[in-house]
Amino acid sequence: MKNYSRSVSSAAGTLIFSAAVFSSTAAEAPAAPTDAWETSAAAGLTLTRGNSDTLLFNANLWSQKKWERNELSFGVDASYGENNSIKNTESLHGFGQYNRLFTDRCYGYARLDGLHDSIADVEYRVTLSAGGGYYFIKNDTTRLSAEAGPGIVFEKQGGRSHEYLVLRVAERFEHKLNDRARIWQSAEYLPQVDNFNNYILNGEIGVEAGLTSKLSLRSYLQDTYDNEPAPGRKQNDLKLVAGIAYKF
Repeated sequence: MKNYSRSVSSAAGTLIFSAAVFSSTAAEAPAAPTDAWETSAAAGLTLTRGNSDTLLFNANLWSQKKWERNELSFGVDASYGENNSIKNTESLHGFGQYNRLFTDRCYGYARLDGLHDSIADVEYRVTLSAGGGYYFIKNDTTRLSAEAGPGIVFEKQGGRSHEYLVLRVAERFEHKLNDRARIWQSAEYLPQVDNFNNYILNGEIGVEAGLTSKLSLRSYLQDTYDNEPAPGRKQNDLKLVAGIAYKF
């Protein structure tokens, strides 16, 4: 699943490091809710012919809405790649989450995640979870939240179907550098409650810089660590994505 371009990796790493340097603290101020949907779509394509014959395509769609004491978000991302006509990347992931705020910072949530990854031999993995969360920082420029709760996983991995209970612990950080640039980071830990040797770690870090009011450059690094992968598969999958995003 490791399919990177050296030049893209170098540029993305520089952007992420530079953005992180400027992501210091912001003054507390009440967040401004909006009734409108915020939606963006991004896509990236790498194609080579000649001495090498490769194809790598990535796309994602993300949308959220906040109103009164409600927060709703959805996302889907897909990747497909070939090397000399041999498929080396094929994944589809989607999620939906609803938050109900009890106070300005404390909330309850319900979340649904779905994954298909043919290279990791995961035909499907569906995770349902619910619990509580808290915003440690919540203002117009910076948000830092953490959440935890029980969940259940339904998966078919390595040709075998499994169902098991998990504990979900997650955090997310996002900071707007200005009106057109932002950075974000998230992490998620999903251990099986009766077998902590079976766990999944998901992480993401990214940066986005606006070109116009609608178009932007987006680059992010995703990492998934499965401590008990399918037979013959590696535990860690790393993916670096760079592309053009459009805001609706």
